[in-house]
Amino acid sequence: MALSRVALLGLRAGHGRVQTKCKLRSYSSSLLQHFSSPYNQLFRNAGNAAKVPPSGSTFYGLFVGATALGAGIYVYRTLHSDKSRFHDRLSTFNSIKERSEAESTEAEAVVKQDNVTVEAPPPAVLPSFVPFLLIGGGTAAFAAARSIRARDPGAKVLIVSEEMEPPYMRPPLSKELWFSDDPDMKQTLRFKQWNGKERSIFFQPPSFYVAPEELMSAEHGGVSVLTGKKVVHMDVRENKVRLDDGTHISYEKCLIATGGTPRNLPAIERASEEVKQKTTLFRRVSDFRSLERLSSTVDSITIIGGGFLGSELACALGWKGQRTGLEVNQMFPESGNMGKVLPEYLSHWTTEKVKSEGVNVMSEAVVKSVRCQGGKLHISLKDGRQVQTDHIVAAVGLEPNTELAKSAGLELDGDFGGYRVNAELQARNNVWVAGDAACFYDIKLGRRRVEHHDHAVVSGRLAGENMTGAAKPYWHQSMFWSDLGPEVGYEAIGIVDSALPTVGVFAKATEKDTPKRAAEESGTGIRSESEVHDVSQVEKETERKPSTPALAQQRDSYGKGVVFYLRDNVVVGMVLWNIFNRMPIARKIIKDGEPHADLNEVAKLFNIHEE
Repeated sequence: MALSRVALLGLRAGHGRVQTKCKLRSYSSSLLQHFSSPYNQLFRNAGNAAKVPPSGSTFYGLFVGATALGAGIYVYRTLHSDKSRFHDRLSTFNSIKERSEAESTEAEAVVKQDNVTVEAPPPAVLPSFVPFLLIGGGTAAFAAARSIRARDPGAKVLIVSEEMEPPYMRPPLSKELWFSDDPDMKQTLRFKQWNGKERSIFFQPPSFYVAPEELMSAEHGGVSVLTGKKVVHMDVRENKVRLDDGTHISYEKCLIATGGTPRNLPAIERASEEVKQKTTLFRRVSDFRSLERLSSTVDSITIIGGGFLGSELACALGWKGQRTGLEVNQMFPESGNMGKVLPEYLSHWTTEKVKSEGVNVMSEAVVKSVRCQGGKLHISLKDGRQVQTDHIVAAVGLEPNTELAKSAGLELDGDFGGYRVNAELQARNNVWVAGDAACFYDIKLGRRRVEHHDHAVVSGRLAGENMTGAAKPYWHQSMFWSDLGPEVGYEAIGIVDSALPTVGVFAKATEKDTPKRAAEESGTGIRSESEVHDVSQVEKETERKPSTPALAQQRDSYGKGVVFYLRDNVVVGMVLWNIFNRMPIARKIIKDGEPHADLNEVAKLFNIHEE
């Protein structure tokens, strides 16, 4: 409508006289003064054109009308654009105001519970970038974090853990915790070591860690633990991971220390849901608490597995069962406890020791099927034997967690499992792997994958050093230990495989050759308190496939000693049987890698014949 009026005004000006021309000149002049645009020159020309003779009035009117029409279009568009920008800015200001008011309201909000007024905490904001990202919240991750901070005191380290607890040690879950008489132990997870000293399974109290949202602003750096979160995708090219809640975190250096998941038996996986609900795959704090509670409410528990974990749990539950009436069964396919690790004669001797703890041990037992009937589990073995129990604990090994291999493009080892890394524990540029999930190259023993606490410490420490530029190869051999009842404790190192040729050198044990004395001297509580009976016989076992000694001979022959494991006549592993705090000697023997003509002489390095 406004444009029509401008055009009509131009036509009227074409039929007017001098008075109209003067008005147009005045109108054009006012327009030029009002607008600053490319049309200024055009209006000046239009003003000059007003001086043409009256005979050109029609042409002049059309020209001025067109000019005025163009000016009107320009004015209209300018005003419309200004109006749109005005409304956009108004909406933005209103949005900012509403957000500010909402934040103010949220900051002032309070929650009233049980008549107690508590200020609502602000939402946590996770860092989008961290210099050191550790995936996994176990022993290896904590060892790496400690190593990184030791070499770089200002380092900022973020640990992402699926578990709800901060990093803790796992060995007490199958050892010392079961012997605690503290009624609050399940909550505090504090226990007395075998030397009488009290400690917690947690490496550090909660106050040691920096809140994740405060990590990047911490003046002196620190270690943060993000619990209850899982890394589900890893982009090694962009140095970025994605969590299960969609959060993205970039990193400079990354460690994969995801550990493993307990394996299950095919017979249980095929069974009903009721059978699975009555089965524990023992690994975490939550598994310990659940099993400890069950051990006080059910009549019987059956442990399937004869390795380290299965045998330790059998002894611990057997000890408890002798005091509470709990029936404890243990079954495994080997001929004796620790059959895949110990020579046959020691394996059978160990089985007798486990039995002495009140455990009903069933060797050469292969589970065929499991069913639930009348609230009880019925286990059928392939040889026809039947076992009825209330609960099953499956301790049949560990499957390394390697889900990130696909998205990250990391190589897995087909023989040993786990992420394949070099001697420096590096899988890719800026990515390292440590602990159970690492298949590493041992510069003395070749490619290996180890599932023990001390290896998690050793490999985590080495990975942390290399993440800060140390470039060190794996050479420090980790060790492991086990408690099998009150009379047996041992430490082992290297490759200990019962399929290898072994040489055992044994001697008489004394009162000081006990796990209790070892704990007292070392100040650690990693072994059970025991009473070792003195023996009078010194025996040397040197054979590739040793026969099984008579039972009476077993009970009296193996007070303390060293078992050497050989490959191409070179010692690649050792078990120190009731010999403690001599691991540096064992490490040196493996590191030297020399053949020995008489291992009895080598055994003397451990002072096994001392009274």
